[in-house]
Amino acid sequence: MLMTKTIANEVVEKGKRAKKASYLTNIKTTAEKNEALRSIAQQLLADMDILLTENTKDIADGKINGLDQATLDRILLNENRIQAMSDAIIQLIGLEDPVGEVVEQITKENGLQITKKRVPLGVIGMIYEARPNVTIDAATLSIKTGNAVLLRGSSSAKHSNIALVASIHRALEAVDYPKDAVLLIEDTSRETAKSLFTLTEYLDVLIPRGGKKLIDLVVRESTVPVLETGAGNCHIYLDEFADFEMAKSIVKNAKTQRLSVCNAAESLLIHQKFFQNHGPQFLHYLQNDLEIKIYGDENVCTVLPEAIEATEEHYAEEFLALTLSVKVVDDVLEAVHHINQFGTNHSEAIITDNLQHAEIFLNSVDAAAVYHNASTRFTDGFEFGYGAEIGISTQKLHARGPMGLPALTSTKYYIHGNGQIRE
Repeated sequence: MLMTKTIANEVVEKGKRAKKASYLTNIKTTAEKNEALRSIAQQLLADMDILLTENTKDIADGKINGLDQATLDRILLNENRIQAMSDAIIQLIGLEDPVGEVVEQITKENGLQITKKRVPLGVIGMIYEARPNVTIDAATLSIKTGNAVLLRGSSSAKHSNIALVASIHRALEAVDYPKDAVLLIEDTSRETAKSLFTLTEYLDVLIPRGGKKLIDLVVRESTVPVLETGAGNCHIYLDEFADFEMAKSIVKNAKTQRLSVCNAAESLLIHQKFFQNHGPQFLHYLQNDLEIKIYGDENVCTVLPEAIEATEEHYAEEFLALTLSVKVVDDVLEAVHHINQFGTNHSEAIITDNLQHAEIFLNSVDAAAVYHNASTRFTDGFEFGYGAEIGISTQKLHARGPMGLPALTSTKYYIHGNGQIRE
């Protein structure tokens, strides 16, 4: 009972502090917010040795606890990744501040001036797994948009997250920016997560970022409004008019460039005519050159005896490993149907030289990002020009796709008059 009370106290106490800080951050100028961001970018580099030391503890604990290689990769920090964090913050400084942007302006016949402007959301709750870079992404995007953020990472990256937030606090104190604008729930028990789900008095929105189980749990149990990010069971469809060499290049990049990310390809659909012409060669390329484990349908298993018969569970799985599900389809519509049944509304690609088939695919697939002759790996805030991202939304309300600065704002109506009354 005492433990539960202590956990609740940390969540509520930091929620209160974040809410109070949000009243200060929402009136900060763009110059003040950019100064805070520049200070964080510099502090991360100054604290490089500390951050690497603390991250080493998480990696060591992860190996002891039997975490798989994909998860360890998500946790890992090194000099290049910390430098990339700092560089991303500098890029974020150069982006336009959405707060205060005039979305709509109306002048009424009675002289009322009605202006709709972008404003901060308030306090953002962020619950996430493994990736310590999310700590920096969430903090810096929140600062740029005048929000406060309450972070709750996972136990697998606890040492890294504590060190990163300590670095952020040093940076904010150096420029007299409210350090409670970025707070971390250090207790990583399930009870803290459940407390966040119902912290409606202090949180304006809750954003989960992690695996499907975490996201489903938050969506199901939270009474705080949720901005849903999604797992990535991403597909590549090789149409009958796909270029063979292009298909090889794109599939290699989408599957193997980085295994542990949500925009990596997990499923491959192949038109029957492409399969007839290139199937054996392409499958052996996947298995022998790329060393990919394959779960396939009957057509695939006939050509490639080493393949394992695929089930619906395989078609729906986000492997995050050198593994693909592969299925032969009759046409683009069957490919679309399969994707809409088993996909996660994240990123889907068609490889084809037939523009009509491409248009059918792009218009019919239900996903946040759809690609023609390009890798799914581009679904990313940095690649889209947003700087860092708070996550990739797979829902349809408020925001969809990589969520940059505008996604962390709401709108408010400002009405100016000179004595008008309603008759």
